[in-house]
Amino acid sequence: MSSWFQTQISVSTSGRSATDIGSLLNDELARHDLSVGLAHIFLKHTSASLMLCENADPTVLKDMETIMQRLAPDGDPEYRHNYEGDDDMAAHVRSVLTTNDMTLPITSGRLNLGIWQGIFLYEHRYRPHNRKIVLTVNAK
Repeated sequence: MSSWFQTQISVSTSGRSATDIGSLLNDELARHDLSVGLAHIFLKHTSASLMLCENADPTVLKDMETIMQRLAPDGDPEYRHNYEGDDDMAAHVRSVLTTNDMTLPITSGRLNLGIWQGIFLYEHRYRPHNRKIVLTVNAK
């Protein structure tokens, strides 16, 4: 028999950085008796994003930030949208370049990721924020 559930998870960020949220998501899945299914993860923000990225070497995340700084620099004088500071428009661009949702398989009640894969909430703003993630699951 198939089962659906949906929950909202809060994640506090420390400002611009990538926070591994895989354990947090798996902890939520463990609260339910699941075997196989799909998990849809949706971030309810336009200045942060989700990333499926290498989780073994922390320099990968530092290199991602280097690339993002090149693609969407803070304080670009061409930006018109800067209501919340010089990181405002850059954060929106970074969000569009990455993603705000993903669907992942569930196997044996856990997200079925590759050995070097991690799920990260990528905060694009300088300041810490409390971000909301909606987890929707269809599993049996």
